[in-house]
Amino acid sequence: MDEDYKNLKIAEKGARISIIAYILLSMLKLTLGYFYQSKALTADGINNSTDIIASLAIIIGLKISGKPADDDHAYGHLRAQTISSLVASLIMIAVGLDVIYNAVYSTIFLKNKAPDMISAVVAIICAILIYAVYVYNKRVALRIKSSALMAAAKDNLSDAWVSMGAAAGIIASQSGFPWIDPLAAVLVGILICKTGWEIFKEAAHNLTDGFDSKQLDSIVSRIKEIDGVSCVKGTKARVHGNNILIDIVIGVNSKLTVVKSHEITEEIEKMLNREFKIKHVIIHVEPDSKY
Repeated sequence: MDEDYKNLKIAEKGARISIIAYILLSMLKLTLGYFYQSKALTADGINNSTDIIASLAIIIGLKISGKPADDDHAYGHLRAQTISSLVASLIMIAVGLDVIYNAVYSTIFLKNKAPDMISAVVAIICAILIYAVYVYNKRVALRIKSSALMAAAKDNLSDAWVSMGAAAGIIASQSGFPWIDPLAAVLVGILICKTGWEIFKEAAHNLTDGFDSKQLDSIVSRIKEIDGVSCVKGTKARVHGNNILIDIVIGVNSKLTVVKSHEITEEIEKMLNREFKIKHVIIHVEPDSKY
């Protein structure tokens, strides 16, 4: 468990980087959007402001996940980071719908504008910066298997899309193609909603104790290869934060001693930790009826 809590600290660092980036970018975009009368840049700055809330939700989830096991939470609080991913996904979906709504509204009421080109330059620079944060957070999330930090990384990527969409709209309005602005905004909004929905589905699947059946089949196949295991009578697995919890029922020769049966379970535990990074295993041994 010590490694789990160490990884949570690493994930918190990534979430803090996201918050710092969003604070700086939102201040820059809102200030320049006001002085250069760029509605697109101002809207992008407001979007980054809402992302601060999503990142805070993720940090809170990671903080709660770091609490040790207690009387009410025998497995610890690691699942809190999955809940924070769920909250972040809902915020992303709300932002995506708002982007789409504003784009459609501006098209219907013909509120096209031609802000200064410096706004487009600022939007592109901000997109590059937040994309760099996305690359960092994604790399760390994959290494420590943090669903919360991966949600933050996908949020970073969606914000890079928003900034590029804002830049495309500003450049298009300067070039005499004002219709590209709302079109780009709609596409960006759809991408944000799609990303948020994917995070929501994964988080909801984990919270309802869903588990990838193909991965479970691979685990079962590997257990059957362990010397002394005559059959696998049942397996259940679920995701708990960035960990996998698994319950296994195996059949062994009824003539084996308790000591030998225990040695087989230890071999299974070592294999699962070595090959699947599964550290939390409960194995029930039963006599195989064919012996």
